[in-house]
Amino acid sequence: MKILVLNSGSSSIKYKLFDIYNSSFDVLAEGMVDRLGQEGSVLKYDRRVEDNIISEKLEREIKDHRDGLKQISDLLIDPKIGVLESSEDLNAIGHRIVHGGEKFSGQMVIDQEVKNQIKSLFDLAPLHNPPNYTGIEVCEEVFPGIPQVGVFDTAFHQTIPEVAYRYAIPESWYTDHHIRAYGFHGTSHRYVTEKAREFLGNANSKKIITLHLGNGASMAAIKDGQCVDTSMGFSPLAGLIMGTRSGDLDPSVPIYMINNHNLSAGEVDKILNKESGLYGIGGDSDMRDLEQRMKKGDKSASLAINMYTYRIKQYIGNFTAIMNGLDTLVFTAGVGENSDFIRKEICRNLDYFGIELDKNLNSNRSEMVRKINSENSKINILIVPTNEELAIAQRTYDVLER
Repeated sequence: MKILVLNSGSSSIKYKLFDIYNSSFDVLAEGMVDRLGQEGSVLKYDRRVEDNIISEKLEREIKDHRDGLKQISDLLIDPKIGVLESSEDLNAIGHRIVHGGEKFSGQMVIDQEVKNQIKSLFDLAPLHNPPNYTGIEVCEEVFPGIPQVGVFDTAFHQTIPEVAYRYAIPESWYTDHHIRAYGFHGTSHRYVTEKAREFLGNANSKKIITLHLGNGASMAAIKDGQCVDTSMGFSPLAGLIMGTRSGDLDPSVPIYMINNHNLSAGEVDKILNKESGLYGIGGDSDMRDLEQRMKKGDKSASLAINMYTYRIKQYIGNFTAIMNGLDTLVFTAGVGENSDFIRKEICRNLDYFGIELDKNLNSNRSEMVRKINSENSKINILIVPTNEELAIAQRTYDVLER
């Protein structure tokens, strides 16, 4: 089954074409359209031919999502470099959809009712759901008749109990305005949880904390394969310190800045989402650069990283208490998979929990699921490379096979 996975953002479209058969798969092509509707827009296209990758980078005008998807379609069926005979050779399209609200606890074939629900959540995810919705509508035009499936980032967190997802606010705010914690990065948290349980066996992975550490970052507490809590909340702004997002913050701070320092709500929103986090403290959102500066004695970079790891340790303690124990810690995403330094700093001084890294295993590089804990560690520490596109393709395959 040939499945095209799409992640439609406000100014970009990421795509990957899979050939899925039972539990196996091949990646046929992948790439992205960047700077949609802007000067310098570019279409990247990588085609897999056995063990080789043939790359194309086309700098051209790409007006909008419709134009971008049409150009992706043209490349996929191009007689010279394409991997499909025609657009009809495609079996399905899987969409990453950030917000599914309380209605969707899994992946769904997209029909008009699902589209209406996605559209109704525009106010809850103004940066994500509108371009996700546009991607669906454009695919109906560019790939007419091809089934589409929505895989929701919030779905995995729908097993969180009410005591964890409710806020201590007036009841009407929840019933009338749906204000509660939803959680995000669910596709990644689900994928790495399943891989960890396959690797260790279910009996040895009953209480897991997953750390999705990228430019956006979140953690989840997983008990017996189900999510029971997560660090992000009503929006992706809550929880951990991130590349440019503040994470948890006293709610009176933005009110104070609006009332006393002539900032608008929009300005505060922009600052907390795009000018805070590691960038706000250390002047840089890229962890690699901050690490280099810290090792050279840079005080602001050191503070940024120390605050970043401190917040993560807080959540490890929080989630361990909630689950009444811990047996597995899972690192994933860009920083979690690649920074042995950050993993070391997070695990340092957590011996009370029985968490102990093996220095050599932690510094080894690999794209495989692997253990990095010492023999004396009471807790399994794993690196599990995430693959959200593959997870979406597999969910799409499962829905259509059923």
